[in-house]
Amino acid sequence: MQLDATDRRILTVLQKHGRITNAELSEQVNLSASACHRRVQRLEEEGFIAGYVALLDPRRLGRQTTVFVEITLQGQADELLDAFEREVARVPDVLECHLMAGSADYLLKVMAENTEDFARIHRQYLSRLPGVAQMQSSFALRTVVKTTALQV
Repeated sequence: MQLDATDRRILTVLQKHGRITNAELSEQVNLSASACHRRVQRLEEEGFIAGYVALLDPRRLGRQTTVFVEITLQGQADELLDAFEREVARVPDVLECHLMAGSADYLLKVMAENTEDFARIHRQYLSRLPGVAQMQSSFALRTVVKTTALQV
C-alpha cells in the first residue's frame, strides 16, 4: 500500500495526539469523519499504525536514570543469540534491546531509579544473562532530543 499526502497527515497528527477524536482528526486533515475513520482503519489493518500507547513520564515514576548498556557475547552462534534475546526480554527494566553491528553485539536502554537501583538491576538480571563476555554501561546525563514521532 502506498501512502498519499492525506495518509501522511493523519499519521503525523496521530503520532503527536493519539487521543484525538475522529471528528477533530478529520477536521485537521480536511476529510469527512467517515472517510477519515476508514483511512485510519486501513492504516491500522495495513500495519502502518502498530498500536496506541500512553507515554509515561519516567521522572514522575521515580525512574530518573537512563543507562545504555553495551553487551558483547562470547560468540555468535544462533543458539547463544536466541538464548540471550529470550532472557533479556524478561528483564523488566530494559526498555529497548538492539542487535548491533560494530564493537558490541547488543545495546540496551535501561531505566533505573538511581545508580544504586542500576547496580541491583545489573546484579539481579544483566550479569546473569546467557553468554555475556563483556558489558559497558554509560549513564545519560541529560536527554537532549527525545521523540516517538517518525518522519512520514
